[in-house]
Amino acid sequence: MRVPFPALRRLRPALAVLSLMLGGFARAAGPAPHTVVFFGDSLTAGYGLADPDTESYPARIQEKIDGAHLPWRVVNAGLSGETSAGGLRRVDWVLRQHPDVFVLALGANGGLRGTAPAVTESNLQGIIDHVRTRYPDTRIVIAGMRMPPSMGADFAAAYQAIFPDLAKKNGLVLIPFLLAGVAAVPDLNQGDGMHPTAAGARRVADGVWGVIAPLLAAAP
Repeated sequence: MRVPFPALRRLRPALAVLSLMLGGFARAAGPAPHTVVFFGDSLTAGYGLADPDTESYPARIQEKIDGAHLPWRVVNAGLSGETSAGGLRRVDWVLRQHPDVFVLALGANGGLRGTAPAVTESNLQGIIDHVRTRYPDTRIVIAGMRMPPSMGADFAAAYQAIFPDLAKKNGLVLIPFLLAGVAAVPDLNQGDGMHPTAAGARRVADGVWGVIAPLLAAAP
């Protein structure tokens, strides 16, 4: 339908106001958020917490992001009981969404079950390869894990070396130990002595934030 020229002139003020309103909305909305995916096991999922959606360490990272007014959203892809082998099978499903930062926090369950460190390392390398093949520009962060002394000194040493070795080989950002300051601290762990309490998860988040905050802040 053609609008007569005089009528169009009468519409111009309203159109101008609408344009200003829409422009203001776009500015208020800000840039589209980036995505950081935490790909892990029960430590990431928030096992045993009263409300994992608010108390898990990835949820605490989202709080920190919001407090810093950064355009990022957190996806918690933790799954209780997950091993590095299970993660390798599951990663393509998680990668249906595009992570700008991918935090790999797997391996503890396999280690506790006595899986050979070389097998765990191979599985983690496979996950890294899947991410890099699908999204070459994604920054990958790997979280170090450790075994208790009861697993044997040689096994524990070989296992601990997996994570810095993978970080060096692949140019990853390394969190030296996910449970730094939390492991073996009774007040920060649940009754099983393995999974952090809400206070423990908050401390885990503090350590993780110290590593990933510069990555998030540097994003355009």
